[in-house]
Amino acid sequence: MALQHNVGLSLIFRLELENSGTTFGKLASIIGEAGGDIIAVDVIRVSRETVIRDVTINVFDRAHGQQIVSALEAAPGIKVINVSDRTFLMHLGGKVEVSPKIRVKNRDDLSRVYTPHVARVCEAIHQDPSKAFQLTIKRNTVAVVSDGTAVLGLGDIGPYAAMPVMEGKAMLFKQFAGVDAFPICLDTKDPDEIVRIVKAIAPAFGGINLEDISSPRCFEIEERLKEELDIPVFHDDQHGTAVVLLAGLINAAKVVAKRLEDLKVVVVGIGAAGVACTKIILAAGVKNVIGVDRVGILSRNEHYENPMWSWYAANTNPDNITGTLSDAIKGADVFIGLSGPGVLTVEHIKSMAKDPIVFAMANPTPEIDPEAAEPYVRVMATGRSDYPNQINNVLCFPGIFKGALECRARTINEEMKLAAARAIASVVSEEELSEQYIIPSVFNKKVAEAVSRAVIEAAYSSGVARREGLDTGSNNNF
Repeated sequence: MALQHNVGLSLIFRLELENSGTTFGKLASIIGEAGGDIIAVDVIRVSRETVIRDVTINVFDRAHGQQIVSALEAAPGIKVINVSDRTFLMHLGGKVEVSPKIRVKNRDDLSRVYTPHVARVCEAIHQDPSKAFQLTIKRNTVAVVSDGTAVLGLGDIGPYAAMPVMEGKAMLFKQFAGVDAFPICLDTKDPDEIVRIVKAIAPAFGGINLEDISSPRCFEIEERLKEELDIPVFHDDQHGTAVVLLAGLINAAKVVAKRLEDLKVVVVGIGAAGVACTKIILAAGVKNVIGVDRVGILSRNEHYENPMWSWYAANTNPDNITGTLSDAIKGADVFIGLSGPGVLTVEHIKSMAKDPIVFAMANPTPEIDPEAAEPYVRVMATGRSDYPNQINNVLCFPGIFKGALECRARTINEEMKLAAARAIASVVSEEELSEQYIIPSVFNKKVAEAVSRAVIEAAYSSGVARREGLDTGSNNNF
């Protein structure tokens, strides 16, 4: 299993070069010798004496980029005008916008989309609030809600700094499933206030995607909103991760020819995602799950202040073993990491069962360096895009909300999540399945559609779907 990963940063160098036949060759040589990779060259302006070019270069990190700047500045005939980070350029002014579906071309159009004729639509919804699903953006719009307390690997960075992530989430909803989404970052950490605010804005949305809210508050917030709202509420950090993990585990088990019910699974990091991943693999048939956190193995011998740890200890670890990760992982078939770098060692892997499966999902740095683990694992997955088998929530949330919105589900239940996981796994055919391909690419267009169909079927069969037929918005609105 050969693992490869890419450079991490793309920079645009605006350079003023002497207009001669040798200067660009010298430029390319300097960049190559410094370890940079030229991926694009654009001519901006040409004069008799100089040429201004934008040269896009892949580098490993900011320090590597500065090394290339220094090398270029030291070369005669080359002047560095400016260096831009392509990622920052993509965020200028934000990444999403509101775009009307109907163009207002004349006074008659204006009277229908706004006053006076819009009043008839308002009256129809007032008489039957369910018509909001037919006659407003509610039918296909999700609120992406965060308080900025658990953003990616950055932690509590607040609502302003969380906005780029939530904007990106809204983009992915639209691109991958055609679902409209809007980022809403709340300047409060109070669970009561978050619940109150989300309930107050719910009339405009068909679903609520909770994102990057720290544990254990996220459990309370999600449960209360699910109880008090009649639209789907889905904490993606928990359930999105869990759904995609199960999809990967289903296919990894096929690769190593083991049954889910026979697996011994060790989960490290018993926070929001760790609990959700455990619940879904138990629901899928795994029987032997052992949880490990900073206090060691969670067992029924101990009392925990964290109520989710108490639940975990009561519902896992069937042999009630105690100790540390080293004790838990002996003979384990699967390691699932939702913790931090350096947690898993080669010695740990060597003590696992034959053909070990390792899901090291800490971001941005996995629990073990994939290159170090490679000689000792059969199947390796991470949360990173620059290694094979990325466990990425993008495979889940667009399709699961698309299906839930389409059938007007009241909630997203366990049956729908299990169906989504199996649908994701099914996109990888038996012919394609291998150690380095247990999970489809996020760009595979079959994924969202397969997940949506499976979720709709599960919603109807479990009795939470409310849409009985096509709502065209044209019936009984006179």
